[in-house]
Amino acid sequence: MLMPDKFNMQHPPFDSLSDTEQLTLRSSLDVVYYRAHEVILEADRPSRHLHILIKGAVEERAISDGEIYAHYANDDIFDVRSQFEPHTKHQYIALEDTLSYLLPTDIFLELYHANGQFAAYFDSNLSTRKALIEAAQQQQNLAEFILTKVDESIYHPPLILEPSQPINQVTQTLKEQGLDSALVHLEHDDPKAFRSSCSFPYGIVTRTNLLHAVMLDNHPLDTAVGEIATFPVLHVNQGDFLFNAMITMTRNRVKRLMVCDGPNAVGMVDMTQILSAFSTHSHVLTLRIARATSIEELALASNKQRQLVESLLSNGIRTRFIMELISAVNEQIIEKAFELVIPPALHNHCCLIVLGSEGRGEQILKTDQDNALIIQDGLEWHQCQSAMNDLTHTLQQLGYPLCPGNVMVNNPKWVHSQQEWKQTLTRWVKKATPDTVMDIAIMADAHAVAGNRELLKSVKQHLSDLMLGQELILTEFCRPALNFSVPLTLFGNVKKSKSGLDIKQGGIFPIVHGVRALCLEHGVTVNNTFERIEQLVSKKVLEQSTADNLNEALKQFFKWRLAQRLSQQHSSNKIDVKLMERADRDLLRHSLHVVKKFKQWLGYHYQIRD
Repeated sequence: MLMPDKFNMQHPPFDSLSDTEQLTLRSSLDVVYYRAHEVILEADRPSRHLHILIKGAVEERAISDGEIYAHYANDDIFDVRSQFEPHTKHQYIALEDTLSYLLPTDIFLELYHANGQFAAYFDSNLSTRKALIEAAQQQQNLAEFILTKVDESIYHPPLILEPSQPINQVTQTLKEQGLDSALVHLEHDDPKAFRSSCSFPYGIVTRTNLLHAVMLDNHPLDTAVGEIATFPVLHVNQGDFLFNAMITMTRNRVKRLMVCDGPNAVGMVDMTQILSAFSTHSHVLTLRIARATSIEELALASNKQRQLVESLLSNGIRTRFIMELISAVNEQIIEKAFELVIPPALHNHCCLIVLGSEGRGEQILKTDQDNALIIQDGLEWHQCQSAMNDLTHTLQQLGYPLCPGNVMVNNPKWVHSQQEWKQTLTRWVKKATPDTVMDIAIMADAHAVAGNRELLKSVKQHLSDLMLGQELILTEFCRPALNFSVPLTLFGNVKKSKSGLDIKQGGIFPIVHGVRALCLEHGVTVNNTFERIEQLVSKKVLEQSTADNLNEALKQFFKWRLAQRLSQQHSSNKIDVKLMERADRDLLRHSLHVVKKFKQWLGYHYQIRD
């Protein structure tokens, strides 16, 4: 053995140790050298040390059948399991000349039991481990505004009116108080509140409402304000992140939200207040989109999208928040393109739907077009093909590349009337070939973005009815999720490969598609994978711990892919593992183990044999 060189205490979990504990660890370390192909740990033997690699590569394999479980590189830690069990489970072999620190098991366990944060790092739960790593990194890139919450310093107290107050008096009150909106407390028997499932008994009236009521709708000046109040009122809860308020405003194109504490309205927050707290300009972007009167103007606004993503990411905004916001922005760009290309007289007689990651609200940067069209039954539209060609070309101009699989509205396969769509879905389900199974998967993520959005509802309901409880079809449907092997065995080879690790095939797709299959089986109709997982827990299909791990793994995969795409300037699903920090490699390995376990569970659940 050699004497240890300087051991880096800056990386988790060692940075959680106290000065005294770090001294104990440092004084207990040894350094050992292994030749290539030398066995480091034998299976079914006691392990007396925890290994922390300095350089080299180590392979973990089963002694019974030679199955390879993982590879370890510099800064990686193994075998944690054997520190708590009498024997090692697998064999560990040096793939090349290797140097490793050795930490005696008794010292490791002493630190483990004395320091809860150090111990929690070795928790097998992915969400726990990820949270600790993020805490250890001290959120270095986290901007203050993501921590900003909706409180009294952000919003102003609401002006709450009685519904019987005349509108001329309301106008005077707004002027005197320098406000442009007020809440109206609705009576319990008010038809607006009575017919709604909304639990907040408030309407809203703005200066614009008052102006239109008098000048356009010819209401008398003594009209009760309750008659013209808008209901329900979009709201945000006190204590929620201000960023969520911005997403709600962006998605619904409103300038103000009611702030609620329980069932009570305690304030109003408007966009100017949010923009003063945030350094991002997403609302400015959505205004540009809304005001665009030509494809050229829309393209100028659309081109700012990548800049917005980079700004949000560099300011520490979490990936899932970015996905929600960009999904709303994307939807508005596509809807505006539809409005500019399709004749207005037809807007209410057809529905443009987006599919794939866009349909699930999981697209961050622009990727291939995935869309389809539903036409109202009975409509004769002879110029439809020409219009769809124009729309596809327009979206291409706006930065959405053509879909290699031709899943676009310029392909007649993806343009049908409501009734034709139902017949098509029925045919796909009955055939259940690999091609039709993937077509079903594509339509399962359909989300309406333009035109008459109601047209999609009956089509999606028909698909849900077709698939509900269909075990044989669902088995074929789920099979693609198991087709790609989890790339745990690739760690040792990535260094030699320019292509890198395919994070979509190995991580994202198995989770997204497996969850999609479970949702079709159990009648879950939401689109977003995170929301689907939540619904599956509520239906007792998934355990909460499984859901937590799937959520964290998927968030990590999206984060790594986004970082890779922003750095490489092109759309790729390959990530270079050797460029990752050890903590990220740890998370990646753990995330891929989550995928592997989920695939095993899916195989058992749907009785899919290799």
